[in-house]
Amino acid sequence: MEEALSVNAPSSSAGLQMSEEAERKYNIVRSIGEECIQEDELKNLLSKKPTPICYDGFEPSGRMHIAQGVMKVTNVNKLTSAGCQVKIWIADWFAQLNNKLGGDLEKIKVVGEYFKEIWQAGGMNPEKVSFLWASEEISSKGDKYWPLVMDIARRNNLRRILRCGQIMGRSETEVLSAAQILYPCMQCADIFFLEADICQLGMDQRKVNMLAREYCDDITRKNKPIILSHHMLPGLLEGQEKMSKSNPSSAIFMEDDEDAVSEKISEAHCPERTVAGNPCLEYVKFLVLPRFNEFVVEIDGGIKTFTSFEDIAADYESGALSNEDLKKALIKALNIMLQPVRDHFKTNERAKNLLEQVKLFRVTR
Repeated sequence: MEEALSVNAPSSSAGLQMSEEAERKYNIVRSIGEECIQEDELKNLLSKKPTPICYDGFEPSGRMHIAQGVMKVTNVNKLTSAGCQVKIWIADWFAQLNNKLGGDLEKIKVVGEYFKEIWQAGGMNPEKVSFLWASEEISSKGDKYWPLVMDIARRNNLRRILRCGQIMGRSETEVLSAAQILYPCMQCADIFFLEADICQLGMDQRKVNMLAREYCDDITRKNKPIILSHHMLPGLLEGQEKMSKSNPSSAIFMEDDEDAVSEKISEAHCPERTVAGNPCLEYVKFLVLPRFNEFVVEIDGGIKTFTSFEDIAADYESGALSNEDLKKALIKALNIMLQPVRDHFKTNERAKNLLEQVKLFRVTR
């Protein structure tokens, strides 16, 4: 298993000289990932390939929380600004395999369309972005897809596949259906089927991305997919490692109104003078600063503008920034971010109809 390199690690590609433009692209792309496997490969790719292909995917499974919305828009726009082509895989068959929305494919497709509406309203630059429905692509190119799935399955034992259960929100000890055992083999195949140079997914998808790199070793393929894993935001309540669509209080949803945002952030876990494990500070670090490049706080009647998270953390730990002032500023920033999406779902009939349907669907595990 390969180790992740630190952000500032020098390239191990002997003699690789990056142009100023390639260095610029690298800095943009690398800023997205909490982890990159491997940095020297990413540098080499951006130096030699003008339009790398990035793969991202999602299960349409319910309302969209703010990490799926705001963070994905920010990351995709960074990738396309660095010259990448982004393929967003609408994993409808995968949601069905994983029993999302009771495995009802029609409901799953409605949620997929609702997700697209949010990203477009939220400011995703459509240039160099393509949305691909898994069911359509696999059905039309099955002669290419299924041999890949079969070969990956043939080269891995059941224990290795079960280790990938986290990608579906499942534990290694959980009893899985046969469909859920097929799922990791298919997701691994997606990477090669889509001809991805970069897998740009969350840290929770790391194990299947590593499976793809191991598969390259098995077939003696030199060019491995680069793994660029973004940070996973925690839930808003104390002790919640991740957001939960089945618990509305654990996350801000993309069409939440101003009152809902205010109520959820006001009640969020935010211990005074404590940075670690503080979801409100994580929202500032991973949502607000990447979007606005600043965080504006009203303190004692004056305005203080932060441009680095290190300064915010220092003031918070010292007590110069209280959790009350932090929360007020965060509520304001989040509402500015979400307003274009709210407006779209109020004024666009198609979007409004999709949201009404999605709100009626029962989220299933």
